[in-house]
Amino acid sequence: MESKRIFLSSPTMNGREMGYIQEAFDTNWIAPLGKNVDGFECELGEYLKSHQGEQRQGEEYHLAALSSGTAAIHLALKLAGVQEGDKVFCSSLTFAASANPICYEKAVPVFIESERDSWNMSPDSLREAFHRYPECRIVICANLYGTPAKLSEIREICKENHAILIEDAAESLGAVYKGRQTGTYGDFGVFSFNGNKMITTSGGGMLLCHTKEAASKARFYATQAREPARHYEHKEIGYNYRMSNIVAGIGRGQLWSLDEYIERKQRIYETYEEAFRDIPGISLNPVPEGAKANHWLSCILLKPGCGVTPNQIMDALEAENIESRPIWKPMHLQPVFSDCAYVHTGDPVSEEIFRNGVCLPSDIKNTEEDMERIIRIIKGLFF
Repeated sequence: MESKRIFLSSPTMNGREMGYIQEAFDTNWIAPLGKNVDGFECELGEYLKSHQGEQRQGEEYHLAALSSGTAAIHLALKLAGVQEGDKVFCSSLTFAASANPICYEKAVPVFIESERDSWNMSPDSLREAFHRYPECRIVICANLYGTPAKLSEIREICKENHAILIEDAAESLGAVYKGRQTGTYGDFGVFSFNGNKMITTSGGGMLLCHTKEAASKARFYATQAREPARHYEHKEIGYNYRMSNIVAGIGRGQLWSLDEYIERKQRIYETYEEAFRDIPGISLNPVPEGAKANHWLSCILLKPGCGVTPNQIMDALEAENIESRPIWKPMHLQPVFSDCAYVHTGDPVSEEIFRNGVCLPSDIKNTEEDMERIIRIIKGLFF
């Protein structure tokens, strides 16, 4: 008999989603736009405001619900004024969706190395990048696996260099750095609701802007850049990037459970942390001082020479019907970006994490028995 399948991070429905979806069917608002789209934008904005530190609660956020987080990054670049040939600094240790939109606009990615405290963009390497390329005016910083980068420091470096910060919070919805929600530090913030994220809409994203005008322009681009005329008038290139009313209904239902899901992810991380505490060859993905991660994925880093490799762990888990996966391969090592510049100020941190790391099962539906099973398999490789 085959063992129960344990997933890396699968969707978890709470039952509220169908109420919003049914209302969309009942009112025949199936196509893009409608009450759920407006509601999801408003309710996510309210969540971000209500979960900030007291000094931030008066801030206004204007959101545009889109078809994906990738679309949100693309429109953020458009709103930032990116032009063909412009250099754009981007985290190297991230998923390709952080970098691909740079190329959509025929701009040039410059990849920035990570630092050990968070596995995210190194402030020191970012400073060095501005020293080498002072003309750069846009930075894309990702919060890897739900852990905030050193966002206040990175934002200050961007301000000093008159650069626009696009915060890729696709993996970090609900995470906090120094009392402030991730996704709100940048001039633009990006969220993803892909099937395996903290909350899901099956597929979708959100762009956060700090002005009503910027959000309005994003929605304009996302609806084929149609001018306000009776006929179909287009003065700019647009995109079919708007979120559908059905998809947004799923998101509205999911949002009710976000805090609960973060708590469950935290318990998973702490369970792994406690289980591997006495194994010198294992450490978990770190959380920098002043940060509260959402722990979207719990990851381990193996010490070289510890006697166990990432492939051995992944193979042992897969043999028992348990899903895991490698750490993202850094963008500066990807063949498609082989001609792009890469800036670092010390050790190749991201390559080390890629070579020696594993993303462990972090599904919030994992039972205590599931976690014991995962941990027993991994420990069995060491003892």
